[in-house]
Amino acid sequence: MRHFAYLTDDERERLFAVPPGEVGPASPRGSLALALGATLYSPGTRTALDADAERAAAAGATSVVWCLEDAVPHAAVPDAEANVVAALRRLDHRAATGEDLPLLFVRVRTPEQIRSLALAAGPALARLTGFSLPKATGTTLGPMLEAIAEVGAVAGHPLYGMPILETPDLAWRETRAEALAALAEVVAAHREQVLCLRVGGTDLSGLFGLRRDRHTTIWDVAVVRDCLADVVNRFTRGGEHVVTGAVWEHIPGGPRLFKPQLRLSPFTAQHETGLRQRMIDDDLDGLVREVALDKANGVLGKTVIHPAHVSVVNALLTVSRSEYDDALEVLMARGRGGIAVSGNGRMNEIGPHALWAELVSRRAAVYGVVADEAALVDLLAAGRRRLAEVFTAGEARRP
Repeated sequence: MRHFAYLTDDERERLFAVPPGEVGPASPRGSLALALGATLYSPGTRTALDADAERAAAAGATSVVWCLEDAVPHAAVPDAEANVVAALRRLDHRAATGEDLPLLFVRVRTPEQIRSLALAAGPALARLTGFSLPKATGTTLGPMLEAIAEVGAVAGHPLYGMPILETPDLAWRETRAEALAALAEVVAAHREQVLCLRVGGTDLSGLFGLRRDRHTTIWDVAVVRDCLADVVNRFTRGGEHVVTGAVWEHIPGGPRLFKPQLRLSPFTAQHETGLRQRMIDDDLDGLVREVALDKANGVLGKTVIHPAHVSVVNALLTVSRSEYDDALEVLMARGRGGIAVSGNGRMNEIGPHALWAELVSRRAAVYGVVADEAALVDLLAAGRRRLAEVFTAGEARRP
């Protein structure tokens, strides 16, 4: 699979200075973690999970999570488990068609649930990339990752865990350092099973009785921001792990109080002022702002709950031409030291910027390098058009 696969060859050539690369379940763990992009969550109770996944892939999603935890009432868990297994089997039956699928994960409650799902799925487990592990702590995470290693060995292909950091011991300042140290120890012991670290912004906010509105980013919620900063500090040193962003939990619509957060000029230059207004009407300007702050803080990827969010998040994870040019300059001078004034009006310090340049090059290999700011606007427009096409076709197929 590759990001923005719905583009034509001509569109890809026009919009990208360096096109997105191909990534698949067998890719190196680091590339796979970066490629998650906007991860679309669905309750495990939805009746057509397999069709939903295929539709999500057609609209540009590269990762999907089927939730058996918070999104499912306790009494409905057995039915949801059976539903997930049935969807995996249907996808496995259709695998011979070669149709692209997103990376599939199941959000589970216990290690025993991992083992029971794997046993019930049988050969259809080949359709799964791994498991999302909620409320991970230094005590609970180890058994979860051990269960994943067990079922992966039986399945004969790598399966990954995505721990979600969202518990009180992480939220409270007086216990956070100890909680992070315990988590880091478990992650290090099971490094090959950990795909990325996810942060549970909703749960962390809820512990303080808080909930951000559509005008507020997770980075504006001070107690949660402090927690996220410490998570990034612990796990992204040296580019070792990918940390992905808190869920954007707002669906389009609702009254507005504050000014829009999207500049007019880039859209005017591309004759896309209508696109800008539609994004504002759907509150996607708030999502744009939060993703920009995620990136600024070293957080890449995001959990989303609506297909309209997918192309926005993924477009914003592309690398700009100025970033790429500066990164190449730093990488080519690596080992020599010194400084250079880039053509983009910035000073590149070869030593301090070396890790930044390496991380930019990794992201460029997955998401590509957009030709210019105008191309980014066109990419946002193409994503919105694709979403409309996919869901219009889906409605037409309904009886």
